[in-house]
Amino acid sequence: MTKRPIRIAVQLQPQHADYSQIRDAVLRAEDLGVDVIFNWDHFYPLYGDPDGKHFECWTMLGAWAEQTERVEIGALVTCNSYRNPDLLADMARTVDHMSGGRLILGVGAGWFEKDYDQFGYEFGTAGARIKKLGEDLPRIKNRLAAGNPAPVRDIPIMIGGSGPKKTLRIVAEHADIWHGFGDAGTIATKSAILDQHGTDVGRDTAGLVERSAGVDGDPAQQGQAMLDAGVTLLTIGVGGPDYDLSTVKEWIDWRDARAAG
Repeated sequence: MTKRPIRIAVQLQPQHADYSQIRDAVLRAEDLGVDVIFNWDHFYPLYGDPDGKHFECWTMLGAWAEQTERVEIGALVTCNSYRNPDLLADMARTVDHMSGGRLILGVGAGWFEKDYDQFGYEFGTAGARIKKLGEDLPRIKNRLAAGNPAPVRDIPIMIGGSGPKKTLRIVAEHADIWHGFGDAGTIATKSAILDQHGTDVGRDTAGLVERSAGVDGDPAQQGQAMLDAGVTLLTIGVGGPDYDLSTVKEWIDWRDARAAG
């Protein structure tokens, strides 16, 4: 696998907070030294009060593009079902320009049924949603290529999901970053499956697809195992309203100590 730098991301969960608190957390995270700041693409909280405060993903990313200067930004991940794929691509191209070429286009098949029911989207089956993701990604890429002005850079596409037969096949075909779920052993197993799909579709996924995963707690206990599994983009989820970044700081210090050593 290609040697990549270790990157630390934070997912600022856009729930149970006023927007002023989210904006402040973005500022603190960039100042702290994170490499990437993510939100998520839902319409209701995933934890805590199910009807608590919550904000929409992509309008927020536009604000972050203007607020930040250095970090990459994106959704971990956009639900493919919620927007026409051509529209999503043009939204991504616009935020890419607003940020000066710092957008990561994260996308997944979608899973949170309440979002679908409350906003009038057809939930259907997991298989149908994954199939639609595979159909829509070429449309997204084509629309990005057709935009005027063109994106500032080739916008990295991150696909979230770990289904071994269908989702990882789509990752092998289209992704620049794969966000998997589970511990280091699970990630390593799924990563090997991804590379087999890469062989099948004629794409060097070991070299071309960065591995991403969520982490929490002490980096001294988890970090090396994740690196051994091939993960180089490590994301800590942080919730509102206080957005405590102390664990994020531990991972940044761990990253910097490894770089210095």
